[in-house]
This record gives sequence, structure tokens and C-alpha cells, in this order.
Amino acid sequence: MSVRGCLVAFSKFSFLLSLRILVLVPAGSVRSQGDAQSDNKVMDNITARQGETVSLRCEQGDVVTHTAWLNRSSILYAGEDKWSVDPRVSLVTLNQEEFTIQIEKVEMTDEGQYVCAVQTSRRPRTTSVYILVQVPPKIINLSKDLVVNEGSNVTLVCQASGKPEPAVSWKLISPTGDEGSDDEYLEIPSISRQRAGTYECSAVNEIDTDVQTVDITVNYAPTVLEGRDVGVTLGQRGVLECEADAVPEADFEWYKDDRRIVNGLDGLEIVSSASLSKLTFFNVSEGDYGNYTCVAINKLGSSSTNSLLYVVIEPTSSTLLQGPRAVQDGSGGAMALHSHSCLLLLALLPLLLLRY
Repeated sequence: MSVRGCLVAFSKFSFLLSLRILVLVPAGSVRSQGDAQSDNKVMDNITARQGETVSLRCEQGDVVTHTAWLNRSSILYAGEDKWSVDPRVSLVTLNQEEFTIQIEKVEMTDEGQYVCAVQTSRRPRTTSVYILVQVPPKIINLSKDLVVNEGSNVTLVCQASGKPEPAVSWKLISPTGDEGSDDEYLEIPSISRQRAGTYECSAVNEIDTDVQTVDITVNYAPTVLEGRDVGVTLGQRGVLECEADAVPEADFEWYKDDRRIVNGLDGLEIVSSASLSKLTFFNVSEGDYGNYTCVAINKLGSSSTNSLLYVVIEPTSSTLLQGPRAVQDGSGGAMALHSHSCLLLLALLPLLLLRY
């Protein structure tokens, strides 16, 4: 290597060493040295959102001999030479007017102070800028869907990250209600079936909003609506119904006189859905009339109700004709007989008086 090459290499080494020392010295210490104040410039902070590209620009000058961009104690670029191994960092412009580099897809780890150091023929000068990285909220810890029994104490948790720090809140969205919290935690003491549903956690900052939901299922024993009595004519079709509210869904059983009814036997059919059971008589016989009991059952308990299937006599043409005649012959005939007896007595009364 020639003497000139050695001098150039030594000059670069001395410059880079001075850069590392310069960055390690607090900025306040540098600016406090009298005539150096004008040579050390602090630019306004750069605020960027996570994922954006940030450009760092530094003014140069005709008398610049060496220049570099540094982050903390690491050299990113020394002139055209890239020292950073991060592929997101690249050189944009290097000429007598400016020295600009850029950082693509900034992350929280990129936040901090950046220094552009320039070596002139007189003395070094620096330009520093602080990058603030804003991060949209992200929910990082959320309670899982819950299945609890009525009366249990429930606590929901929702924690989120982000910068600025996000505000976290809870609210019941389905069905809509007043249940909610302006906090990471939602406490529901002695939960009732009315508080079951979908709860939404929202994490909000000035950048964006993150929303996730938690479903709470509340189990409770069946409640059966009061049975309704049904009148059916002999030989006709009749239906008894039983409606129950329960979680999990109830199983239904039908009884007559403590005897469980088997679906499909004796001309009877039992069809049950989530909350309703129907007992159908396709051809009501004399033996079908009576009291029936419906029982709704789940793992938390049972409930029952009674319904009466009673006979209804359908009017016929003969009964319609006999009815008025019977009334006439019975009451009307008696009244007519009574009237005739009175008239006869009045007619015979003068004769009886003359005789005696």
C-alpha cells in the first residue's frame, strides 16, 4: 500500500473512531462547549407509524471530507460504504448538498436517536434527530370463551400492546346491555342467564383500533311453562304441548299415571325440538283421556307441568232436535197443564156453590 493509501485509511479510521466517541458523549455535553454550539444541530423529532419508511436527511457542504449516519453506537453508513447489515437500511442520496438514507418498514426497535456526523476542514459537526415509532394496538392476551353455571363469578381479561398505550374497554354487544368496563378486567359476580352473550374487548389508540370478542354461555336448570288443557272429540286428532327454557337444551319425557309414554306406541308420537315438545294423538280413544305430565331435564335439574286431555261431545242432528222437544215437553207441557186445571176449577166453582 502506498503512503497516500495509508494516510487515507488512517484518516478514515480516525474519523470513524471519533464518530463512535462523539455518539457516546451526551448531546448536552457537546452543545455546551461554547463555539461548538452552532456546529451541533438537533432537528425536530420524526414520528412514524410501524411499517412506514423513514428518510433521514443531513445537509453537507463543499468543505466536507467525511460523513456518516449512526444509530446509537452503530454506524449505518460511512459515506457510500454501508456498515449496517439490516437490509431495510439503504442509501438514497450522497452529494455536496445532502446525505440521505432511509429505513423501510420501521419497527419499535428502530426508535431512538440518529446522528449525522460530518467532518469538515475546520472541525466536525453533527445533526441529530429522534425517531418516534407509533404502533397500532394489538390485543395480546384475551380470555377464552366460557361456559359457566348460573351464579358463578366471572372475570374477563383483555390486555393489549401499542404505542401510544391503548385504552382498553369491555362491553356486552349481543344482546346489547349496560354490562361493561373501562379497564382490562371485567368482573361479573354471580352471573345470571340474562348476562350471557357476546362481550367485545376494544383496544384503541390514536393510530388504530383492535377488537376481539368472547362468548359466555350460562347454564341453568329447565323452567317449564304451565301446561294447557286440551279438549278433543273421540276419534279425532289431539296435541298436548310442553315448552321449556334451559341451557343446555332440555330432554323431554311424557307420563300418564306415572307410566312413561314410549314414542310410536299406542298411536302416539312425541316430537321434541330445542325448547318445545309435542305429544300427538292421531285417533283419540276413551283410554287416552286423562292427566299427562311433561318433564324437562338437563344436567342441572328438572321441571314438570301437567296437562289434561278431556272429552268434547260433538253436537249431532238428533241431539239438536231432541233438545228443544225435551224442553217443551218438560217445562212447557207442565205449565200448560197447570193453566188448564185452573180454568176448569173456575168453571165448576159456581155449580159447586149452588149445590151446597
